[in-house]
Amino acid sequence: MRLALFGSPAFAIPTLHALSKKHEVLLVVTQPDKPVGRGMKLSSPPLAEEAKRLGLRLEQPTKLKNNSDFLNLVKSLNLDVAITAAYGKLLPQNLLDIPTHGFLNVHGSLLPKYRGAAPIQWALINGETETGISIMQTELGLDSGPVRHVKRYEIQENDNAITLFEKLAYLGADAIQEALELLQMNQLPSQAQNDTEATLAPLLTKDDGRIRWENSSHAIFNRYRGVLAWPGSWTMFRNDTLKIIELEKSSRNGSLG
Repeated sequence: MRLALFGSPAFAIPTLHALSKKHEVLLVVTQPDKPVGRGMKLSSPPLAEEAKRLGLRLEQPTKLKNNSDFLNLVKSLNLDVAITAAYGKLLPQNLLDIPTHGFLNVHGSLLPKYRGAAPIQWALINGETETGISIMQTELGLDSGPVRHVKRYEIQENDNAITLFEKLAYLGADAIQEALELLQMNQLPSQAQNDTEATLAPLLTKDDGRIRWENSSHAIFNRYRGVLAWPGSWTMFRNDTLKIIELEKSSRNGSLG
């Protein structure tokens, strides 16, 4: 199939590799390079770096809405379908309408749970025991489109935001491969989401790493797992911020304080 992949972080790289093996990836789209570090040196998103390494066409538009040049480029490719994997921007309708089969999104949760930018982190913070990948038909709403394919994963006790991110990245690559095979056979199902069961997973803030000492030890540990990649766990002590580098659950019964 003739494809385009929209993504930015390392989460999308296994999907790119999977698509490249069986399909024609005509375009990779990521967010623009951004200044990072004390020197504010421009840094490319991980998916952009991988696209360059593979010699694939790369575009990094600063905006999608009212961008006729980019829209015309996508139209010229005669895409069968486009894939999004943690791209990080909402797509306008005139872009969604271009590929023959629209856009399919590789989302790191069991929709309608955890719609939004940080589903992996919030599943851990909230103590979920199961998560997975939902291949969703992208529409204008926030992760609200019909679910086309699902692969489930049982969260392990030693999973954290870093390990689960990597595991779901590879599970997502498997899921989109399976979904495209079904799509080619006109056998890919479509199940509308139940909006009344939807929960949100917004981007984390610095405060999400603050330890809530009033919570149970189990809840404190789950938050530590979910924020390990960023912002990390922290607390205040005598007007100083203490960063928690490592935290583990005690085998003893008891309470804080």
